[in-house]
Parts: sequence; structure tokens; C-alpha cells
Amino acid sequence: MTTAVAAVSPPTDDKRWKMVETTMRKHGHQPNALIETLHKVQELFGFLDDDALRYVARMLRVPLSKVYGVATFYHYFTLKPQGEHTCVVCMGTACYIKGAATILEAIEDAFGIAPGQTTPDGKLSLLTARCLGSCGIAPALTIDGRMNAKGDPSAVVESLRKVIAT
Repeated sequence: MTTAVAAVSPPTDDKRWKMVETTMRKHGHQPNALIETLHKVQELFGFLDDDALRYVARMLRVPLSKVYGVATFYHYFTLKPQGEHTCVVCMGTACYIKGAATILEAIEDAFGIAPGQTTPDGKLSLLTARCLGSCGIAPALTIDGRMNAKGDPSAVVESLRKVIAT
């Protein structure tokens, strides 16, 4: 086991890979460490690129298809670099009924991006969530992790413009 693992080199010489390796070692390089390892990679690098997925697959001896499947199934993981600022619009039932789709459309029109995309200047990433757990203040969204309640489309766009201007 040790020799197979030792033969695999990290994608780059970036020191953050040592912390990823520590996470895997803590779990004995077992396949059941996959989700925690992917969390660590994303925490350290901001997203999961192809090289990272291949490396984790080899280190944990898990088929690449399974690693990719996990990375694309869970909403938390992203395969693209995120912008400096992130807006997550809740599309859960309560938020949708109270106008989340209108807010999402206003953001798309104002910034020229769709959910899952980042503006060309790298300033803003737009995401959607199935539920943010804030149904009582619908429509809910977060801007850089801070909850925004009962958003009005034009007010949300204005708030985003202010945030990315800083």
C-alpha cells in the first residue's frame, strides 16, 4: 500500500498538497476518505480541477468516474474557479413562489452570466441552491455568505454592483 501511494506525485509542487495528503493519510488512504479529501482540496484551492480529481482517484485507489461522479453530484463542489464574490440564489419552493426566478433573471441580465458561471473579469460567480433553509424570509439569497432576505430584483442587482466595486 505505501509504495503504490508513494509513487503518485501531486499535480504541482504547491505546498497545499501536503495538507491534502495529510487528510488522506489520516484515513489510511481508504476510498471512504473521498468526500473529506475533496472538501479539503476545494477548501485549499477553491475548486476541483481535472488534475486534482485524477490525483485523488489515484491516491485513494478509486475509479476516476466515481470521483467525478461524487464531485458533480454534491452541490457544494465546483469544477471551475469561483469569482472574488459569490451570489447564491435559493430556488427552493418558498423562494421560487416568492420571486427567486425574477431575481435570478435580473442578475443574469445585469451581469451577463447564468447560474454556475463567473463574470469574465472574475468578480462575480452566480450559483443556485435547492434550499438555503430560510423559507420564512423568502426569497432568500446569499452574497459572499451573508444572508439577504426578501430581495427585490433591482435592489439585489444594486447590492451586487456595490459589492463587486469594492
